[in-house]
Amino acid sequence: MVDPLSIAVASFSAIKAGVSAGKEIQSLAKDIGSLWDSIDAVKENHQKKKNQPFRSVNEEAMETFIAKKRAEDMENELRQIIIYTRGLNAWQELIRLRTQIKKDRQEARRKAIQARRATLEAIGISVLALGIIAILCVIGYFLLKRNNYV
Repeated sequence: MVDPLSIAVASFSAIKAGVSAGKEIQSLAKDIGSLWDSIDAVKENHQKKKNQPFRSVNEEAMETFIAKKRAEDMENELRQIIIYTRGLNAWQELIRLRTQIKKDRQEARRKAIQARRATLEAIGISVLALGIIAILCVIGYFLLKRNNYV
């Protein structure tokens, strides 16, 4: 697995090179998206507790802290680039859009999980009902056989 900080650095380098070459921010959307995905992954890694037996707690804490701070620095530089090239309103709009898209995706994931649960419940109820019907049929068969109706 590729380290998210490495991806963030590569994406940020591509953004800086693109801006230096006079590219519009819109043409760098893929790199900006990759940068933010990587920054989110770095921050998430910092929040997670990892249990790696061959590393000291202090070493791991410093590594995730430094990675998080580097990611935050890149995000701040990205903010400065966008404000410089498109204005403060563009940065604020971008943050609003990013937040809304995150919320929409989380809601979609929640709905998908609920739908999956409902499907599993329906399957479970169907299997249970079929099982009960089968048991009742067997009981009925034996009762009929006992009374010589079969």
